[in-house]
Amino acid sequence: MRPPHNGGGTPLALIRNRENAVFRMALPNGKHAALRLHRMGYQTKAAIASELWFCGALADNGLPVPRPLPAQNGADLVTVQGGRMATAVEWLPGAPLGEAGVPLAGSAADQAAQHHALGQLLARIHSAPLSLNLPSTFDRPSWDIDGLTGETPFWGRFWDHAALTKPERDQMQSARQFLRAALQTHAKTTPIIPVHADVLRENILVDGKALSLIDFDDSGLGFPLYDLGTVLSQNLYEPAFADIRDALIAGYKGLRPTDAAMVDIFTLARCLASVGWTMPRLAPDDLIMRSHIARALLCAKRVMA
Repeated sequence: MRPPHNGGGTPLALIRNRENAVFRMALPNGKHAALRLHRMGYQTKAAIASELWFCGALADNGLPVPRPLPAQNGADLVTVQGGRMATAVEWLPGAPLGEAGVPLAGSAADQAAQHHALGQLLARIHSAPLSLNLPSTFDRPSWDIDGLTGETPFWGRFWDHAALTKPERDQMQSARQFLRAALQTHAKTTPIIPVHADVLRENILVDGKALSLIDFDDSGLGFPLYDLGTVLSQNLYEPAFADIRDALIAGYKGLRPTDAAMVDIFTLARCLASVGWTMPRLAPDDLIMRSHIARALLCAKRVMA
């Protein structure tokens, strides 16, 4: 499908085609934007509108996230031929921090410094909702206790993955029960707030020493430390993992109170959720299936020890 123009813009190149097809788009004013064709059936119109509201509110608070850009008719969201929804957001400067499955660049000290700055950025993003009044129409996925460990988690029943052996299935069930109990205790003192929910290397842009966060497509209502756990889930195999973890937590803790042990538990939460994510998206023989399972079982062994 040829992507639609937005506000007189001209699509230049396909940048990513995962949940959404994302195009780099040239605007008449000489700037660029990210044009997104949203995956059919993944997010509702109300959910996408809520995502755009959240990004706009964060940008209004001075945070480095992409601001929504209206179409020529003034709408933030349009429906194109075939029923697919399209939106556009600001193109932010910088290059991704890294790529999934590829070792991080730079020295251990460089990696720690970047994750310390990332911890500070996430703390600022999590502090912003405290002053925001969510609109009555706000409708985003739930990354709460049931969204992560209920009978129908948002990304699927990871413990029912077809590639699991019987012993692995039992381990996944034990991890689910452990995680659910920990989250129930955590929920007694920690409120649910809007979170990014997909803080992966590809979604963190580095421009010199400045960081920005893009792709709020999976943002929703959840526990703040889930964002830190998501970051660390991609770094479990990094030689400097301990330094990265400590720096991320230190950066965050400088602005918001936190519990390092809960960050580890939310790392497990993300690893388990990612196993569910693979189920409807990847072929049964895709090697990523097994790698996600192995990572989740490794994380469970560490956290539950």
